[in-house]
Amino acid sequence: MTVAAPLSGRAVLVTGASSGIGRAIALATARAGADVALTYRTSAAEAQAVAREIRALGRRAIALQLDLSDEPAIRDLGAAVRHTLGRLDVWVNNAGADILTGEGASLGTVQKLDLLLAVDLRGTILASWAAADIFRAHPEGGSIINISWDHALSGMPGVNPQMFAAVKGGVLAFSKSLARSAAPRVRVNVVAPGWIDTAFAAGLDQERRVAVAESTPMGRWGTPDDVAGAVVYLASPDAAFLTGQTILVNGGVVM
Repeated sequence: MTVAAPLSGRAVLVTGASSGIGRAIALATARAGADVALTYRTSAAEAQAVAREIRALGRRAIALQLDLSDEPAIRDLGAAVRHTLGRLDVWVNNAGADILTGEGASLGTVQKLDLLLAVDLRGTILASWAAADIFRAHPEGGSIINISWDHALSGMPGVNPQMFAAVKGGVLAFSKSLARSAAPRVRVNVVAPGWIDTAFAAGLDQERRVAVAESTPMGRWGTPDDVAGAVVYLASPDAAFLTGQTILVNGGVVM
């Protein structure tokens, strides 16, 4: 017996999908049967490479440049996706500001805070509102999935964690209120990753990496694919009765 792909016939938008967790989500949703639109801010070549991988899976793909601090661009994004893919069923707000690696790491504290507030919190809110407006008019409704952080629930010492907790905690709280406002036609859920092996993790020394793995009940770092699996589930019909929920993808560090 052939089992239908859980996202067959659907179109998914993933913001910030040129690398890391976003790339894994884009590819996982394509493998689950969806056509995929992905956004990037500056990494055009990497985004186009992800789009080619998706097309190689037999799905349609489009890569779109997007600055999440640009409100008009966010408002126009859904229409651009529907024009190309013919529909839009799932909107994943994955994009976030990087203040831990590259140029972002050299910013001052207030500059980092302003960037996180503009992109991670304000950008997610504006994008979620845009998605909700689209899905309310969709005969089949739609699903919004926002990315938060597990330690927003428990806290972590340090200035950077304080800022992350503020913005990602805001994303989580906002998502719950939107879930109540947009139901029953629109589902809104949250995925909150913990220690995931991305570019930030690659820059840590071996002692720190081992300490994180040993402090995790599952005994290892998470992978972008671990996060992507949770997103695919929340986007699928199997999660049709879930809204306002948060899945912690963290190996049990925060429970």
